[in-house]
Amino acid sequence: MPDFLGIIPARYASTRFPGKPLADIHGKPMIMRVYERAQQSLDHVIVATDDSRIYEAVTEAGGKALITSADHPSGTDRCREAMELYCHKTGKNFDVVINIQGDEPFILPGQIDMLKKIFVKDASAEIATLVKVIDDPAVIFDPNKPKVILNKKKEALYFSRSPVPFIRGFENNEWFERHIFYHHIGLYAYKADVLSEITTLEQGLLEKAESLEQLRWLENGYKIKTAITEFETFGIDTPEDLAHALKLKILED
Repeated sequence: MPDFLGIIPARYASTRFPGKPLADIHGKPMIMRVYERAQQSLDHVIVATDDSRIYEAVTEAGGKALITSADHPSGTDRCREAMELYCHKTGKNFDVVINIQGDEPFILPGQIDMLKKIFVKDASAEIATLVKVIDDPAVIFDPNKPKVILNKKKEALYFSRSPVPFIRGFENNEWFERHIFYHHIGLYAYKADVLSEITTLEQGLLEKAESLEQLRWLENGYKIKTAITEFETFGIDTPEDLAHALKLKILED
């Protein structure tokens, strides 16, 4: 059985929602809502942050956190530093790192379990992520919802903000009935050595074009395995998103 480490990258600065990880959700900061859900699937979970306020909120609540550089261009880079710091601090090495978004307060432990199973069943797995069948035709054409196409092994062939694949010979309003479309859910798992490798890669042309980090990995020959989840995630990007989630009562315990 591989040893798994869950890392939750969390920045305080946010253009649309400053201090987002500390936003109150029924008496707990958002970051602890994520942390507690991750703990239901993982024995080792840490928050990787660049801000002392987030660090203190997590540790005062009984969680584990590390201060990482403020200069990381992505959560993946922050995960690598946190992995190295935590392994050095504990003297323990991990086989797989799971990157859990800090603004996904109702991520399901079962979704993390799906990624774990990929590495348990396949020792050659390098990177894994989740996808979901699109059940709303509007999502196919929403550039804020990255789409993904899969091969027969459920490995990602390509991610795009555009509708993929293109359904030739039919009007856009007919596409939904002609093909199964998937959208990407941004929960990642990486073999520890692969995480170290991909954070040294230069940005590729595909990543620059689509502004999707995972294209860098595909462009460099890494394979991304997927698991298909039936459950939608609900990222909190703005105060309005949080107000909407609270109104729907989807964040209540």
